[in-house]
Amino acid sequence: MITAPSTQTSPAPSGTFLRAIRLGAVVLLSVLLGGATSWAQGSLPSELSSFANSASGWTVLTALLVFWSRARTAPAALLGAVSFVLLVLGYAVASQLRGLWYDPLFFSAVGLAAGPLVGIAASWLRATGVRAALGVAILAGIGVGEGVYGLTFVRETTSPVYWSVIGVAGLALLVGLLVRRIRGTLPVVLATGGTAVVAMAFVVAYSSLG
Repeated sequence: MITAPSTQTSPAPSGTFLRAIRLGAVVLLSVLLGGATSWAQGSLPSELSSFANSASGWTVLTALLVFWSRARTAPAALLGAVSFVLLVLGYAVASQLRGLWYDPLFFSAVGLAAGPLVGIAASWLRATGVRAALGVAILAGIGVGEGVYGLTFVRETTSPVYWSVIGVAGLALLVGLLVRRIRGTLPVVLATGGTAVVAMAFVVAYSSLG
């Protein structure tokens, strides 16, 4: 009797395994991208060089990595802190290799404080309603706030191009979520009002540091 060939295939990777792969990739990419921001300071066009020398640069990278990881709220908070700090440390190591000194202590502390919020916000962009509203308020507010800060406080020493781009990107993120995921009066108010509040808080806090 002829036996039909087996049609069984190897089992697909489990969800836990895939999550572990994504988390490991975020850790590795955080270090590499942090180092890349140091090199980018000398290679990006002057119109965009502020990306490699601004809070929003590491914030955007952290948010993108956490969003890609598909981590849920609690893991996303931890991953946000880890990613932000590793971006800073990667930057410090790359700067050292370039013969430059950079003290990572301050922005590592910033990463420990703000990274969890950025991570949660990135995770909640996949949600709807109030969670999506709060997530977009944090990230869009940072983008808009840094755009305003750059165009007002450091306009004499930097190109306005990057600050305009990051501000518009923040507004585009807000509008995109309002169109796709946010419905109802309360979520809409939280998204728009929260973005304005976070932006103002960012400008006040960042200008006080300068």
